[in-house]
Amino acid sequence: DLLDDYVRTDGVWLFTQKKQFYETDEERDCAEKCEAERDFHCRAFLFTRKKLQCLTLAENSKTTLMYSSSDAVLYEKRIYLLQCRRGIGKDYRGTEAKTRRGIPCQMWAEKTPHNPKYTPEKHPDAGLEGNYCRNPDGDESGPWCYTTDPATRFDYCNIPECEGQCMQCNGEDYHGEVSRTESGLECQRWDAQEPHMHGFTLKHFPGKDLKMNYCRNPDGDLRPWCFTTSPAKRWEYCNIPRCSTHPPVSGPSSQCLSGTGEDYRGRIAVTESGNACQRWSMQFPHKHGWNPDRYPCRGLEENYCRNPDGEKRPWCFTVNSSIRWEYCAIPHCDGTDQVIAGMSYAAPQVPTTEDCYRDKGQNYRGTTSTTVSGKICQAWNSMFPHRHEKTPDRFPNADLRENYCRNPDGDDSPWCFTTDPSVTWEYCSLKKCDADTHE
Repeated sequence: DLLDDYVRTDGVWLFTQKKQFYETDEERDCAEKCEAERDFHCRAFLFTRKKLQCLTLAENSKTTLMYSSSDAVLYEKRIYLLQCRRGIGKDYRGTEAKTRRGIPCQMWAEKTPHNPKYTPEKHPDAGLEGNYCRNPDGDESGPWCYTTDPATRFDYCNIPECEGQCMQCNGEDYHGEVSRTESGLECQRWDAQEPHMHGFTLKHFPGKDLKMNYCRNPDGDLRPWCFTTSPAKRWEYCNIPRCSTHPPVSGPSSQCLSGTGEDYRGRIAVTESGNACQRWSMQFPHKHGWNPDRYPCRGLEENYCRNPDGEKRPWCFTVNSSIRWEYCAIPHCDGTDQVIAGMSYAAPQVPTTEDCYRDKGQNYRGTTSTTVSGKICQAWNSMFPHRHEKTPDRFPNADLRENYCRNPDGDDSPWCFTTDPSVTWEYCSLKKCDADTHE
């Protein structure tokens, strides 16, 4: 699909001087006009729904001003948005315009201070526009340019290699630009709430690189996914290839507690109250979704304490059938011991059962099960009427019992999926506790 080469943004307009107008009633036709443009390098196009007008543009959001326009749809060529190089960077079309030593590049069309061998006329398909770094001759060292220093004819540019074209582990660190699901549906932008409302925003997940409509794995799922632009399909996994290289082996600090202990790879296998841990590969006495085969990089070996889901600290399921899971006591890397049997440790907070919530309500454990509009909540282990990923197995520490309001994903407040087929989810009819109210 030709439009796969473009990034779509609704409701914006670009300020640009070089443009061409065409009459067309389809965005794909407009893309063909952009590909065929010969008056300038077409970096993007605008399509207006009401006038059915197509504008091919020499600029994109990296090079000019952008402002809102409700009737317009902007399509930008992905290749011109990349600020990194793939391989030797022969197709690099970014805007870096100085050498690795900081010398400004000479314009490709100029002949001073250096008479160029590679010019836009001789190499029209090499992207030799302005004074941007390019690799028209396939140099193994990557993009370069003629310099404005008379003493230095050319030099290489410092263009970083693109990472994230494949995924390690479950793709939590995937930063590529795949934006279609495995069935071919276009992904919904993370900053949009249509056609699907959700809590996965940059505000709530600032470190998860939720930009544009690229596939990501912000919640530790099996692999990268996205909400789709199809109203009939809320979300779907993306088809990201696995990297051929393996992730780096854990260092010495992974034998003690640092931060929340997500990189802990020690061999403590007993909880802070003295219960032995259940093996991660076992489903008895507690059934769960943390199968080592499904999460190859979480260190789910034997029955060792781990933190695969970003909890406060490492934990495990216990062999005690009446206690599903508990935190473990792991020595801190700074030398502060946190050991069982007689030594002090930070005891877990006992969840409250009050019908108000504190902070964002991630520790709310009450029994309210109605939404702000009065709808009944769908049970967390049910897939009807709404299919979802927020199951008790995937979020074992979020207390997703029955159909009680919870906040497993760090949203603004407790919420639930509803039993109304036309409303996927809503916040719950809960107020903040008085102690958290500030004028």
